[in-house]
Amino acid sequence: MQKERDRTTNTISSIAQYLECKGSEEQRMSMALSKILQEESLTPLYQPIVNLQSGKFVGYEGLIRGPSNSPLHSPTALFRLAKTHGLTIQLEGASRKVLLKQFAAQELKGKLFLNVSPDVLMMSHIDVTATSQAIKSSDVGPENLVIELTEADAVYDYTRLRDAAAEYRDLGLKLAIDDLGEGFSSLRLWSELRPEYVKIDMHFIQGIDLDPVKLQFVRSVLEIALESNSIVIAEGIETEAELMTVRDLGIHYGQGYFLGRPIASPLPALPPQILALFRNAPNTQYLRGNCCQKQAPTVRKIMREVAPVTSATSANDVYDLFLRQSDLQVIPVLEGGAPIGLVNRFRMIDRFARLYQRELYGKKCCVHFIDSQPLIVDHQTSLQDLRHLIVESDPQHLSNGFIITDAGQYVGIGTGHDLFCELTQMQMRAARYANPLTQLPGNVPINEHIDFLLSTGEDFVICYCDLDHFKSFNDLYGYRKGDEIIQVTVDVLKSHTDQDIDFIGHVGGDDFIVVFKSSDWETRCQQMLRSFTSATRRFYSDEHLALGGYMSENRQGSQSFTELVSMSLGVVQIDAAAALTSHQVAEAAACAKSEAKKMRGSSLFIERRQLIADTVEV
Repeated sequence: MQKERDRTTNTISSIAQYLECKGSEEQRMSMALSKILQEESLTPLYQPIVNLQSGKFVGYEGLIRGPSNSPLHSPTALFRLAKTHGLTIQLEGASRKVLLKQFAAQELKGKLFLNVSPDVLMMSHIDVTATSQAIKSSDVGPENLVIELTEADAVYDYTRLRDAAAEYRDLGLKLAIDDLGEGFSSLRLWSELRPEYVKIDMHFIQGIDLDPVKLQFVRSVLEIALESNSIVIAEGIETEAELMTVRDLGIHYGQGYFLGRPIASPLPALPPQILALFRNAPNTQYLRGNCCQKQAPTVRKIMREVAPVTSATSANDVYDLFLRQSDLQVIPVLEGGAPIGLVNRFRMIDRFARLYQRELYGKKCCVHFIDSQPLIVDHQTSLQDLRHLIVESDPQHLSNGFIITDAGQYVGIGTGHDLFCELTQMQMRAARYANPLTQLPGNVPINEHIDFLLSTGEDFVICYCDLDHFKSFNDLYGYRKGDEIIQVTVDVLKSHTDQDIDFIGHVGGDDFIVVFKSSDWETRCQQMLRSFTSATRRFYSDEHLALGGYMSENRQGSQSFTELVSMSLGVVQIDAAAALTSHQVAEAAACAKSEAKKMRGSSLFIERRQLIADTVEV
């Protein structure tokens, strides 16, 4: 009995000692945090953010560590303890103050991204004042600061969040959303705040070169970013393959260990071996676009043949070339047949006009005057892809132009002026043949696209889409509602086609053409029919929906019952070996559409018979 009492006493004593130790440990950590905040003994680190087209630094993300060799060195432990004690706003404020101070002291260039949690952001009445004071004392202009919203917990009060974001923007700061795709509500945050920058979570970047699902996710993000005017930043780039893939996709900026780790005193530029990777033009297979890119004009159309010089050519000889040729703006510099840079006319003449510059550098090789990071594109690059590259890269490429290569060897140059003149002409031609209501390609580009597929020997599927009972609907509900039905039809067709390989054209009125390269075209057609029926119900009165139609005047002038608008799809599989013309293909599709319209309601007719050129009359 005594032994049992002793054992119980010892247990109680052990628990008491444990609680006492635990309590003292928590107290010690709390005191350590208070000391850190009082003394601002935080370590600022900066991770470079890189322009993925040029390889140049565009800014840094500011990161914080606690004192070295302490339990609070880890940012996770540091910020978790601050949250436990209700000191998050104080810690984040001190962190921004330290990061701003060192950023200015090191004379770092570009944007500084500062992390802010949503709960702190919504305390804007406190935090905006502190941030404004920190900016003024640091000599860092607000135009160079980006508030990066980190998402640790779900955010529900979006009204307060929008108001808080507006206050920071009033200071001149920009907004970024961190870790898109991870957490509770990042897509909702994007929609609500419309940030200037969006960072894709590293989960979707790491291994993207091997994972088609991640690749598609990032492409979707880029499409949304294009519509919302957000700049996309890829986080977590850790390999050369990941870097090349996100660059080929057309992502604006990137960061990660492969480009630079967070350090206290970052370098002003990438190491030469990494920077060299940016000299090659991106692979355009991933760039945003549509299935017509293969037939689109390439840079060959605007290429100028300019005699190059080698890296051993003297500066005096290059200067004389500019003097002899008044229209010569740039001269490409080669080494072993491959381009290494450009010499700009105005910059060289400006240098030589300065005191003693020609005497010092005239006899030396011209590499002292070259732009060593020119834009280099393959001769097969489409003009639309090139426009995207120039817009997203260094503005100097507009004045310097770009080098054109074939298999890595120099073939000519192009200018920004020629590029945008040609693009303007292309837009004018496209507008001439586009449907004014839907802006979809009209009859001429439809026929051109079919001709192109036939010329390449590619099999495809053509689908003629027509709306049934549309005229009666237009007469009863008015042309405005009729136009809305047409727009809904376009949305349905787009949502069930692959914009990268399929083609949609508007013949006119309520007639459309879809050219499928997607192998699952039949499933997509069935989905179109279901989506159209569901999407158009909102246009009718309850009475007409209940009856499945309405009384209207037919072409003979008498009243008759008209069903609700439905969709008819006539489909023909085209074998390129049949040697058909675009007119024959179009007529076959029209015949299939006529068969579909004989069926009641939304319907799909597939011509199963093999189409042979001799049996198709034009």
